[in-house]
Amino acid sequence: MFGRAKRGVDEATVLEVLKTVHDPDLHRDIVSLGFVKDLKVDGGKVSFKVELTTPACPVKEQLKAECHRKVRELPGVEGVEVEMTAQVRRAAQPAGPVLTGAKNIVAVASGKGGVGKSTTAINLAMALQRTGATVGLLDADVYGPSMAMMFGIDGQPVITPEKKLLPMDGHGVKVMSMGFLSDPSRPVIWRGPMVHGLLQQFLRDVEWGELDYLVVDLPPGTGDAQLSISQAVSISGAVIVTTPQDISLLDARKGLLMFRQMRVPVLGIVENMSYFRCPHCGERTDIFSHGGGRRAAEELGVPFLGEIPIDPKVVPGGDKGVPIVVEDPESPAAKAYIAFAGQVAAQLSTLAAQGGGNVPHTPVMPGPIEWR
Repeated sequence: MFGRAKRGVDEATVLEVLKTVHDPDLHRDIVSLGFVKDLKVDGGKVSFKVELTTPACPVKEQLKAECHRKVRELPGVEGVEVEMTAQVRRAAQPAGPVLTGAKNIVAVASGKGGVGKSTTAINLAMALQRTGATVGLLDADVYGPSMAMMFGIDGQPVITPEKKLLPMDGHGVKVMSMGFLSDPSRPVIWRGPMVHGLLQQFLRDVEWGELDYLVVDLPPGTGDAQLSISQAVSISGAVIVTTPQDISLLDARKGLLMFRQMRVPVLGIVENMSYFRCPHCGERTDIFSHGGGRRAAEELGVPFLGEIPIDPKVVPGGDKGVPIVVEDPESPAAKAYIAFAGQVAAQLSTLAAQGGGNVPHTPVMPGPIEWR
């Protein structure tokens, strides 16, 4: 029977020691954060759950080990059972439009093409999904949709009697892309208002269901799609993808400043194609220079979310519809993507705890260029 344990151990004592366990991102103890659930003391046996704000928490195992060790050290405790669970919270509490059912919307952007933004977006989605989160991916690149190929998805979405589109399934991720609706051999030649209308439909008329995370793969640059998405729905946070070269970093800064102008929280910068590690000798080679992404993050005052190495398996995996996180989760690139996803989830959890999503939704539109 549960209740006061023998030899002086009780629930209050256990809670007091658990107050010394702190979440490193939220900088508060797990008791005051409300993470400790279903605490039971039966004789010398103690069991409880720790409910985190994301299943992708990068320090989950460390927190579990610390909880187990500190409770086990209490006098009279003979056994400890710690179960780690998660309940994803909404990062943004906006006054503007929300996407019903999606707790967090993450925009993945780059200032220029060719930096591996779509590859980063798809592996971010897969890394979050493999932790147990429910994840969707919206391919917002209307002119150059790539997710159908990168997920290996054929066919077209089903339309429900309510005139809703059912997203396609890509390795357990819900996916929607212009690539499912158009002829892949023919270009999409649309003006800006048509792009705006389509993205509105992708957000409004797709049956996304309940999602912990919706990853939005934006086209490169700072154009119609970025403005349309920001106007249509409140974005929880944006990730900027860059490579180490100076020209890429220059454009990454522009993309970051665009989101700031539109009052979208910037979760941080990730450096793709950061280095190459020889699979035979293990030697690291910085092919495109190194460290530019970290320096840019420091200069702009945003988190640095990680370095993704060059891996020859990434390209063929994308071409055949199997992202590297799915095909080879133990590879250096997959591990880097998984760590990156943990950092993204941690930033969103911090925003949720701090109320950081409470920013005015109405974006500040850029004015005309003044010629001098």
